[in-house]
Amino acid sequence: MSDPLLGLTMLMLIVVVIMMGFPTAFTLMGLGMLFGFYAFYNPAEHWIDNRVFDLMVQRTYGAMTNDVLISIPLFVLMGYVMERGALVDKMFYSIQLAFKWVPASLAVATLIVCTFWGIASGLVGAVVVLMGVIAFNPMLRAGYDVKLASGVITAGGTLGILIPPSVMIIVYAAVAGQSVVKLYAAAMFPGFFLSLLYLAYILGWAVISPKIAPALPEEQTKVPVSAWMRALQASYSSRNMLAGLSRALVSPARALALDTEEGPLTYWAIVKNFGAALVPLALTASSMALVWWYVVIHPQASAEAEAPEGLEQLGMPAADAGPATINGPTTSFYASFWLIAAIAAVVLVRYYRNMDAERLQVVKLLVSSVMPLGILTIVVLGVILFGITTATESAAVGAAGAFLLAFQARTLNWQRTKEAVFLTAKTTAMVCWLFVGSALFSAVFAILGGQALIEQWVLSLDLTSVQFMFLSQAIIFLLGWPLEWTEIIIIFVPIFLPLLKHFDIDPVVWGVLVFVNLQAAFLSPPVAMSAFYLKGVSPPHVTINQIFAGMMPYMLIVVLCMVIMYIWPGITLWLPNYLYGG
Repeated sequence: MSDPLLGLTMLMLIVVVIMMGFPTAFTLMGLGMLFGFYAFYNPAEHWIDNRVFDLMVQRTYGAMTNDVLISIPLFVLMGYVMERGALVDKMFYSIQLAFKWVPASLAVATLIVCTFWGIASGLVGAVVVLMGVIAFNPMLRAGYDVKLASGVITAGGTLGILIPPSVMIIVYAAVAGQSVVKLYAAAMFPGFFLSLLYLAYILGWAVISPKIAPALPEEQTKVPVSAWMRALQASYSSRNMLAGLSRALVSPARALALDTEEGPLTYWAIVKNFGAALVPLALTASSMALVWWYVVIHPQASAEAEAPEGLEQLGMPAADAGPATINGPTTSFYASFWLIAAIAAVVLVRYYRNMDAERLQVVKLLVSSVMPLGILTIVVLGVILFGITTATESAAVGAAGAFLLAFQARTLNWQRTKEAVFLTAKTTAMVCWLFVGSALFSAVFAILGGQALIEQWVLSLDLTSVQFMFLSQAIIFLLGWPLEWTEIIIIFVPIFLPLLKHFDIDPVVWGVLVFVNLQAAFLSPPVAMSAFYLKGVSPPHVTINQIFAGMMPYMLIVVLCMVIMYIWPGITLWLPNYLYGG
C-alpha cells in the first residue's frame, strides 16, 4: 500500500474508532504514533530512535505554548461558575412574565434564556440540562407539544457554542491561525440572526397551530405585585407608577406611612424603585449615545490625535497641506440614527404612559435577574471587540465577574466552587489533549501524503469557488451526524484550510459558515448530544425519538441561515470590516 493510501486509511480509521466510543484525543495520538512509526521507520536505526517520538514531543510543546488556548480555561471557568451558581431560575421566571402576551410564551422565554445564557456561559451541555430542568416540565404541564418543547431547548441550547465568547471559535482560531477577535466580530450577527430565525419559526408555528402551545392560565401569568405599590397608587391618586413615585420623591410623607413586607417604606426604597422604573429609558439613551460616540466622535478624535500639527516627514520639503480632512459618517447614518431615535422615543412614551404596578414589578425582576449578567457579558465582549484587552484578559475579567455575581446572589458555596474548578480542569485537559493528538495526527497524515492526495483530487475536479464552498460545507454537515464539533474542527477542518487560498475564499467567512453548520452536529442523530442531554433530565414518557423529531426542523433552519449568509456576506463581514477595516 502506498503512503498516501495509508494516510487515507488513517482518516477512515479515526472515524470508525471514534464511533466505536474510544476517546478522541488518545485515538488521535495512538493512530498518529502507529502510522508515524511506520512513516519514519528505518531498519538501520534502533526503534527507540524513531523520529515519531521527537515529533510527539515537538507537537506537544507547540500546543502547550499556543497563546490562543490560554483563554479557554478562563471562559470555561466563567461558564461553570455561573452554571453552578444557579443564576438562571429567576431569569427564566422574569422573562416569562415579560413575554406572557406572546404566543407560545414559555417557548419564547426558553429560547431567549438559552440565547442569553449561552452567550454568558458558552457551554452547550450545561445550558440544555439547566433549561431541561427549569423549562421542559412547565411546558409539558401547560400542554405544549413535546416536539416544540424539546426542539426549542435542544436548538436554543446549542447557540452558546456559536455566539461569542465561544470555545469553538477559539479552537478554530488556533487551528486556522486566525484572529480570535476578528472571528468573534464575524460570528456576532450570524449567531443572533440564527436565534431570530428560531424565534420566527416558533411564533409562526404557534400562530398557525395554537393547540401546540395553549395559552397559560391566569395564575401562572399573574405578576406578584407588592401591596405597598397598590397603596402608593391610591395615596397619590395615580395609576401610573412613574408619576406616583415622582410625586413620592417630592412629597414623601404619605409614602413613608405605608408598610412593606420588610417594614415601613423608606425614602431609599422609593429612590430605588424610581431608578428601576427609569432603567428602560437609561438603557435606550446610553445605547444611542454609545453608538453616536463610536461612529461620530471617536473617529474624529482619533484622526486628530494621529495627525499632530507641525510635523513633517524626514527628508521631505515643508508643504502646506491645508486643513486635514476627516471622513465622517455618511448621510445615511444620520438619517438612520435619528429615525431609530424617533421610533425609540415613541415606544418609550407609550411604554411609560401605561406603566402600572405590574409593569414596574416586571422591570424590577428583569433588572435584578438579567441586568447583572447582561452587563458582565457586554463588558467581556466589548473590551475584546473594541481592542481594549486581548481575549485572554477579557476571559479573566469574565471569570472574576462570574464569581462576583455568584457571591452577590449568595448561591455559590465551597462545594459548588470546587465542582466548577474541577469541571474546568477536566474540560481544559480534554481540549489540550485534543490539540496534542490532532497536531501529531495531522503531521503524520501530511508526511504520508494524505493531505497532498486530497488537495490533488479536489483540484482535479476543477471546481469553482461556489462549488468548493458547497462541497466543503456539505461534507462538514454530513460529518456532523456521526461526530461532534471537536473532532470536526480538530481533524477535518485542517484538511480544507490549505485549499481556501486556491479558491480565493476568506477563512473568516468560511469559518463562520462552519460554526453555523456545526449547530447541526448537536441536532443530528445518531450522535445528537443535545438530545441525550435533554433525555437525561426529561420525564420517562418522553422518548428519544420525540426529541429527535423536535430537532429536525431546526436543522433545516440552520441550512437556511447558511444560504442567507452566503447570499448576503455582509451579515458576517460588516462588523469586523467596520471595526478593524478590510
